[in-house]
Amino acid sequence: MADIERELTAESVRDLLRAQHGDLADRPVRLGARGWDNQLWRLGDDLAVRLPWATRSADELLLKEHAWLPVLAPHLPLRVPVPQRLGEPSERFPRPWIVTTWVPGTPADRAPVTRGAEAADALAAFLTALHRPAPDGAPVGRGRGGPLADRAEQFAEQLASATDLGLIPDPDSVRAVWEDAVTAPEWTGPALWLHGDLHPANVLTAGGTFCGVIDFGDLCAGDPACDLAAPWTLLPDGAADRFHSAYQPTPDTATLRRARGWALLRALSGILIGEAGTHGRPGGKPTWGPPAHTALRRLTATAREQDLG
Repeated sequence: MADIERELTAESVRDLLRAQHGDLADRPVRLGARGWDNQLWRLGDDLAVRLPWATRSADELLLKEHAWLPVLAPHLPLRVPVPQRLGEPSERFPRPWIVTTWVPGTPADRAPVTRGAEAADALAAFLTALHRPAPDGAPVGRGRGGPLADRAEQFAEQLASATDLGLIPDPDSVRAVWEDAVTAPEWTGPALWLHGDLHPANVLTAGGTFCGVIDFGDLCAGDPACDLAAPWTLLPDGAADRFHSAYQPTPDTATLRRARGWALLRALSGILIGEAGTHGRPGGKPTWGPPAHTALRRLTATAREQDLG
């Protein structure tokens, strides 16, 4: 399998299309990106082929997107990749794959928003539309949307690693934010639809504001606090209050406290992944570090202002 995954080329992707979706095989094919779970190949100007390559769980995540995104997409105010075709496992490529619409834009880790008010409104509108009660049978996330306390071991390990590497200037304030978040009352409302992975590389920008959201592999139902961590890592300074005013229904204090805990987890992950060779794939993802450090700075400033320690 590893050899097949490494050898994916434009021609091998075209061969897959010829075998299963021949009407698309004459379109231009070129590499779009190699993500955490999938390779993305552009298919003409308006489509893309997503093939799992780096994790075994990617198969299930793609099938989940194929099943649910066409239902959710028409109700969302930002563009999302809508699956159009399903590719079956075969001798050419023994894993499922999908053809989706292409969403233009630049990931926010490479092009942060500059129009804070517009971006806050766009993010709030997107999450207000997405956070609706999910039906029976909606997918359960990989720990996303569940009790924050279930992530206590992850938090401790990430904080210890980042602190040992000298990447955390004030670990006591980080712990104070976490303790406040993890002791907040749990979510008692209905399980809401969640994106589950709203970090800067999964939100697209154009003209200084948000224009699209991608990678719904962690789509699930649960506590909205998981997604409400997003303003800490996605918005410029001073824009979070506008987001919280625009998002409906207005989140209660407990939800905002839990959201800070999820934001901490995302910030610590981003710092570790963003530092070369410290976490994830060798070489890291350098563009993930700056927004993660910014989020951590904001979160620990909140701890000091509220005297959480």
